[in-house]
Amino acid sequence: GNPIVSCRVSGKFAFVELRTKEEAENALNLNNIPYLGASLRVGRPSKYTGPHTPHGNWEDILAKFMSGELQLNNAASAPAPPAAIAAPPMAQMPAAPAMMMAPAALPAAVVPTRVVELKQMLTQQDLEDDEEYNDILEDTRDECSSFGTLKNIVIPRTGPGATKIFLEYLSVEDAGKAIAGLKGRTFDGRQVGATYFDEIKFANEDYSD
Repeated sequence: GNPIVSCRVSGKFAFVELRTKEEAENALNLNNIPYLGASLRVGRPSKYTGPHTPHGNWEDILAKFMSGELQLNNAASAPAPPAAIAAPPMAQMPAAPAMMMAPAALPAAVVPTRVVELKQMLTQQDLEDDEEYNDILEDTRDECSSFGTLKNIVIPRTGPGATKIFLEYLSVEDAGKAIAGLKGRTFDGRQVGATYFDEIKFANEDYSD
């Protein structure tokens, strides 16, 4: 039967309660599933304090299913592969495949750094409410930590950096993975831009282009 007990929509987020702990853990594997032309971010709420649950992404499950490594319990009555499966709109950060772990291709003039600049993810309205701002901050931290060791995240609310997101990673390699995984994602109808950002400007809190 339907594993969803309840669903509450709040702004750009949806909170889904499932029948069992196991079904909730399995649902985490739907992260990045395509839905209505975007990819959904499926994860724990930002205020979740329970134990960490290791899980894959939709790309992992799809690859295993297509290769035959993953078998459905009831193949005769199971739904058709991925295109027929939808997911509730738990999209904080619609995503490109998380398995894209190679550093992003660079224009000749771009110098790789440990800092990533994200554009087109937020609007000024997103920054006005303190609770929504803190939710965005924590959800972004959780999502972007999957690419490597994230030392710092800055989301300016005013000034030239307003509506941008800055991610400081431990290494240039981690920053490259983040760019490869985030660039081109669709978030709330906008295509996300991701590029390296000057480390000296970031240290001086100069978030101008």
